[in-house]
Amino acid sequence: MCKNEKIRLAVVFGGRSSEHEVSLKSAAAVISNADKEKYDIVQIGITKDGRWLIFEGEPSSIADGSWQRQAEEALAKDPERFAFSVAGSTGRTLAGMADFVFPIIHGQYGEDGSIQGLLEQLGLPYAGSGVTGSAVCMDKSMAKLICAGAGIPQTPYVFLEAHDISNEMIRGIDEKLRYPLFVKPAGMGSSVGITRVAEPAGLKAALFEAASYDSRIVVEQGVRGRELEVAVMGNETPRACEIGEIISAGTFYSYDAKYNDADSRTIVGAELPDGKREELMRLAERCYETLGCEGYARVDFFMDEDGVLLLNEINTIPGFTSISMFPMLAQASGLTYSQVIDRIIELGFERAEKRRKLRI
Repeated sequence: MCKNEKIRLAVVFGGRSSEHEVSLKSAAAVISNADKEKYDIVQIGITKDGRWLIFEGEPSSIADGSWQRQAEEALAKDPERFAFSVAGSTGRTLAGMADFVFPIIHGQYGEDGSIQGLLEQLGLPYAGSGVTGSAVCMDKSMAKLICAGAGIPQTPYVFLEAHDISNEMIRGIDEKLRYPLFVKPAGMGSSVGITRVAEPAGLKAALFEAASYDSRIVVEQGVRGRELEVAVMGNETPRACEIGEIISAGTFYSYDAKYNDADSRTIVGAELPDGKREELMRLAERCYETLGCEGYARVDFFMDEDGVLLLNEINTIPGFTSISMFPMLAQASGLTYSQVIDRIIELGFERAEKRRKLRI
């Protein structure tokens, strides 16, 4: 690719997870804000049943979900132009259409290492964490075990397999943790499937609710305090950008509170006691490195009433919508939205080049 040529940037969105609709809004924002002087954008959507479709319409049609109907109609009318093979060796292929892939697929089959493994097989540079970092961060139980081994402070928790749900297991949780509890599917994001449990009578139903999304379940002891989020970017030397705070309209920052409740607020540039800002930013960078993140991520914390910082989770493909914390925090560090996208792409190429040299 010549230096003055545009980068063929494939933005892949949608996917089979329950976070499909959030992905559409995130991708529309990325496509709208990417610098068209630098990138020729290829829009590729994945339907809920796993079909990959080329879409040449407006980002607004991605955001509102009408892209799929339009893409299917275009494919039916002109299969020669719109048909392609994701991993084929002949005809139009993903590797033949793109120089770089920006996956904006939240949750399962996108944020869990699966699409990253496919792109590694195809030899395509891509945005965000690699296979290992993506898979580990997506599984909250594994991430917690690794961080516990590294001495990173966390709220008390228990994790279990869905097939272990029993009255005996519930009694064990009651003995180990204090209410309120938060019951979460281990491998979901965007607060999907999470239940706040105020008393023992509600625990069994919450466990079965989480089990409907994932076979692995995390039960966390609730924290009275503040919910803080840090945007981090980088490969070998990650740097925290800025700190934000969540003010939820509900008892916790649920999916509805996050995306549907206008009374929920996000604060960019959270005010913290002396010394806590620096402590939190260094702890975010440490978590990022410990879990093998690359490119960019959002690292979420609690600060309890005594000022103790506790890791909540890391999102390796955080939301990019107009109300999402990651792009707002990255912009607060002095970048424009388009420059945030540029930097993520630079980091993806940087990682791909380093790995290429290691294979020589």
